[in-house]
Amino acid sequence: MTTTNENILMLSVAVTEMAKAKAFYAEQLGWSVTTDKGQGDHHWVTLELPGGGASLTLTTFHENMKPGTMKLYLSASNIEAAFDELKAKGIKVNDVKDDLYGPGSGVKWFDLHDPDGNRWLFVQSSSR
Repeated sequence: MTTTNENILMLSVAVTEMAKAKAFYAEQLGWSVTTDKGQGDHHWVTLELPGGGASLTLTTFHENMKPGTMKLYLSASNIEAAFDELKAKGIKVNDVKDDLYGPGSGVKWFDLHDPDGNRWLFVQSSSR
């Protein structure tokens, strides 16, 4: 790591229907909307995760991105609690598995898809 590469500031995700995508991330996942600009083909919404860190920008201005092609990873200190919380909110989540890095790895994870098909993997964060 150098002073020119200290951390990820923002990730941008292409979406087809902004209202639907914004509702999923803000209302179902509970992320905070920090910016909502533009409209139609040039609309973007920036959200902040509850724990801070990099922000996520949803955009209808796709440039070279295609909705549903992203694969993103989030850490969770308690994977079962995260799974239960999202499922209780009515989000379709896939079962918790313990093989993120292959059979026998013991790393717990589960995944879900946003309204455009982008895949989010929730991974048990390791204690150090």
